[in-house]
Amino acid sequence: MKWEGNRQSDNVEDVREGGGSTGRGISIGGRGLGVGTIVIALLGSWMFGINPMTLLNILGGVEGGAEGGVSTEVERPAPRVTANDTMTQFVRTVLADTEDVWREQFARAGGTYKDPKLTLFRGSVPTACGQGQSAMGPFYCPGDQKVYIDLGFYEVMKTRMGAPGDFAQAYVIAHEVGHHVQNLMGISGKVDAMRGRISEAKQNALSVRLELQADCFAGVWAHHAQAARQILEQGDVEEALNAASQIGDDTLQRKSQGTVVPESFTHGSSAQRVTWFKRGLQTGAIAQCNTFEAKQL
Repeated sequence: MKWEGNRQSDNVEDVREGGGSTGRGISIGGRGLGVGTIVIALLGSWMFGINPMTLLNILGGVEGGAEGGVSTEVERPAPRVTANDTMTQFVRTVLADTEDVWREQFARAGGTYKDPKLTLFRGSVPTACGQGQSAMGPFYCPGDQKVYIDLGFYEVMKTRMGAPGDFAQAYVIAHEVGHHVQNLMGISGKVDAMRGRISEAKQNALSVRLELQADCFAGVWAHHAQAARQILEQGDVEEALNAASQIGDDTLQRKSQGTVVPESFTHGSSAQRVTWFKRGLQTGAIAQCNTFEAKQL
């Protein structure tokens, strides 16, 4: 991926100093959760592809998702000056590229794009959606409109998931920024409003459509970034498609438990994730990413 020398975003904050945690407990819906509960949630996220925040809500006995009804007693660490190592520069450059693409796309539609923040952390970090953990992988919190990444995840992608490459890493950022786009468009809010009013199976189905749309939005970013700045090199697209495949629910479940349970999917199968990323990449059209009206995913 050709990224060196391109603009870097100022919307990156680095709280890796000290790991970003004060060691206090988490309060969800007014109830404290112990370390054991958190560990169960993290194991569930790795084994079944379930959002750890959702599991924490369930285990804490509250309704609603991470976007609402969650508070934390953990004090937020003050951001420090962002490091200037190669990987941090890469993250800042990719984030800047998403800013450029989505500002233009929103402007074309008569809207204004609000840049998200991206927080680099290590171990754990307090967020408006509860306590974030490295084991969750990168995630987006609509409550504070921030993307959170522990850069150690990229090593996990390479060594444990079989998804190496800088464009695969860029795809991860673009996917999380895709959730920010959904938040700004009011899509994720509508999905979250359905919580508690529909069955768990239907909630999972909506979650899959939300995640696949974020994959498609990541493809839209790549399409326009390539058209404007020719960022792609030989093999880059294959890297992203491989990454999308390796983090499909069916692939993760097969690796972790040996069986696949489609009704428990929350992010979509490998084939679905590849399909929707490719659709965004090939068309560059937001309208082509309407997973919620698609008859077949």
